Amino acid sequence: MDATQLLSIWLKEREIQNQSTHTLHAYERDVSDFLNFCETKKLNLANIETTDLREYLAHKVEQQGLSSSSLQRMLSSIRQFMKWAEQGQYLAFNPADDFQLKRIPRPLPGMVDIETVNQILDQPAPEKPIEQQMWLRDKAILELLYSSGLRLAEVQGLRIKDIDFNRQLLRITGKGNKTRVVSFGSKARDAVMKWLQVYPLWHGDFVPDAHVFITQKGNPLGARQIENRVKLQALRAGVNVDLHPHLLRHCFASHKLSSSRDLRAVQEMLGHSNLTTTQIYTHVDFDHLAQVYDRAHPRAQVKKS
Repeated sequence: MDATQLLSIWLKEREIQNQSTHTLHAYERDVSDFLNFCETKKLNLANIETTDLREYLAHKVEQQGLSSSSLQRMLSSIRQFMKWAEQGQYLAFNPADDFQLKRIPRPLPGMVDIETVNQILDQPAPEKPIEQQMWLRDKAILELLYSSGLRLAEVQGLRIKDIDFNRQLLRITGKGNKTRVVSFGSKARDAVMKWLQVYPLWHGDFVPDAHVFITQKGNPLGARQIENRVKLQALRAGVNVDLHPHLLRHCFASHKLSSSRDLRAVQEMLGHSNLTTTQIYTHVDFDHLAQVYDRAHPRAQVKKS
């Protein structure tokens, strides 16, 4: 069986395992490019050595000027494919297994402090009735993004049936169609409930499968529309921040981790399959931030008067 056939089988198995279309395309592009390089060099897959990998990556840098992160991604794809081939006994050993590139530390994502987030979330409602309705919807979106660290696509795809108000839980379908259950705070609960009082005016009856966040015409709110509304509400609050859904997800992770220091719990809420992805948020000043928070999440509970 030739290398191209093996790649086809491997990709099919990844598809069955619910890998996203984007990931599958990246795997196919990266591994195919490497196999084409091997074919040009008249290298049989079973005879590839570490030096061949080094030559290939050097070739990519020279020809395309690829960054370190792009090379790491390509190497990861090749390594996974060859590991699978080794386990299936198509290869005697995996030459990519011990091959390492020096990693450049990932920068901490942009952050917004708690006071600024509160300024956005607690801003007064507009005066015009229709703008008030839109604010209630936008506030519910903002609260969920910050309260639960949801991805943009997860907020967009949220359905009425996915919300358990009694237990304050959300059933989220994330990357690779993987489902997880996350909690949301009381302020997010109140914001969503207030938005759902407006919901029938825009949509009519409550249908379990219907999207939670909709336009005035009752259609599901699009990803770009959500991004624009998030930016608009930051501007309306007078905040000089380029706010976007993923930034609020970063804020959730860092603020939550700074207070609770429970890396595993944050990993589960974010839906990260690999703990190392979550560990980027450990590069914060815990001692400083711990003085600010007296709870696991700053908007988890309503302050008592």
